[in-house]
Amino acid sequence: MSRHDVTAYPDTEGTQGAEAARGAEAAGAGPTRAGDALRLSPRARTAALTLLCFAVCLGIAAQQWTTLQLGGFDLGIFDQGVRGYAHFGLPVSSLKSFHHEFPPGFSLLGDHFSPVIALMAPLYWIWDDPRSLLIGQALCFAAGVPLIRRVADRCFADADPRTARRAADLAGLAYGLGWPLLVASRGGFHEVAFAVPLTLLMLERGMARRYGTAALAGLLLCCTKEDMGLAVGAYGLVLLLRARRDEDRERRRQTARWGTGFLVGGPLAAAAAIAWLIPAMGGAPGYYWNYQSLGTDGGDALSHVLRDPTLLVSALFDAPLKPLLLLWIFGTLFLLPLRSATVLCALPLLAERVLSSNPNHWSIARHYDAFLWPILLVAALEVLGRHHGHALTRRLGVAAAALTVVAALPLGAANLFVPSYWQPKPSEAALLRGAGQIPDGATVEADNQAAPRLSARTDVVLVDEKPRGREYVLIRSDKRAFPFKTDREQAARIELLLAHGYRQIWSEGGVVLLHREGSEPVPGEQVPGPDSTPYQDEVPSDVGHNLFRG
Repeated sequence: MSRHDVTAYPDTEGTQGAEAARGAEAAGAGPTRAGDALRLSPRARTAALTLLCFAVCLGIAAQQWTTLQLGGFDLGIFDQGVRGYAHFGLPVSSLKSFHHEFPPGFSLLGDHFSPVIALMAPLYWIWDDPRSLLIGQALCFAAGVPLIRRVADRCFADADPRTARRAADLAGLAYGLGWPLLVASRGGFHEVAFAVPLTLLMLERGMARRYGTAALAGLLLCCTKEDMGLAVGAYGLVLLLRARRDEDRERRRQTARWGTGFLVGGPLAAAAAIAWLIPAMGGAPGYYWNYQSLGTDGGDALSHVLRDPTLLVSALFDAPLKPLLLLWIFGTLFLLPLRSATVLCALPLLAERVLSSNPNHWSIARHYDAFLWPILLVAALEVLGRHHGHALTRRLGVAAAALTVVAALPLGAANLFVPSYWQPKPSEAALLRGAGQIPDGATVEADNQAAPRLSARTDVVLVDEKPRGREYVLIRSDKRAFPFKTDREQAARIELLLAHGYRQIWSEGGVVLLHREGSEPVPGEQVPGPDSTPYQDEVPSDVGHNLFRG
């Protein structure tokens, strides 16, 4: 980290400095080449890049929806939860509570503390459908484009107008078409929809020294997911480091005061959510503790690490995918973020993953990298802005933007232009037709991929290891589906149900729809009760071996 990575920013508001310089250039330049006459204004370019980001993110999500690649875990869960908010209730999900054996009425706030997703509820007043969440997430991601362009304008405030303009354009393009957002879009809806623009807002407002708005964004981040308070706290440390470099005494004091508030308030909010709020909403203490190599809980792990810090190194290198993950994340930006103090905000989120014993956290196949994306991009822009006068730095910036966009092609962007990728495979097409046979209002056990097609109009739970006694069961017999370990288990379930009161009323392509004809109990039938003990799924042995597929 260079000694200049904590330099304070010019006290400018919005993009006035860069915009004024560009306006002066345009006013004084007189007639130039014909291309200048056709050049879009900064606002028009911002609008175009925002629309592009929205269209691509929504297109990828829509493609996944069309081909039944979005499951009850997790899109169906969020759909049921937000529907609860839309009806002015708690975010209850039968898909989550039944499968993981949480008590009746369990709120998703006891799973992850994410009350901010209630902001999606108004979309359900317009269109009560899971696809509203996909639209909402694309809108949230697109909202980051104007913010990242403002960040670029601040970082390149003392550059010549042409360089500043190109930096803002490349920043908007790299952000909006960056592989982390596209991978997150491919995975359906998650809390990261809000984390991305809120993180950008916090960082951009901090650059402008509008710390009140930055603190509001930080507070909303703490309501996005329980661990985001750690990133907010790390930003407080960044502000304290920058305050030390500020030559203006009053500004230095102001920045230090706010930095201390972030540094203390963020971790306190995270601790309160984990230790108090989540258990108060029915969550199981330690349910998501995935750091058994460090200790049995947070306190135990801290004690062990203080006595033997090498435990962290051992945990980092206990799986080949972990260092590869770090190499990919920073290498695709040519290590630029590592020269900015802002990268400290990403360290808690990265540590959660690389120290975890859960293989789902080690690849780029899921939405987790989108939490890091605004931090890494802002950090890279800060470094490029400080050294924009060097030709090598400019080339690195262009190369990083190009690599980011190119990496997005095989991770989702290129598939948008392949017609066959818009067609569901035979098994998924049969699932869709089977779901259409189920009447509204029915109680259903459904295949994971079919659950989102039923969550808006039926009472649906996941068909899993335990029979639930529902009216209808939609299941595949010859293709393994989550959470079953083999397709033989699914075939055995069909035989069990047929032998105990269920009748097959439809089948196609290995997909079977069963209807319960009587009240005969099914062996092993179970419905979660007040004394149910929540459990986590066992991660399949084939997960955690491929950086790109998981």
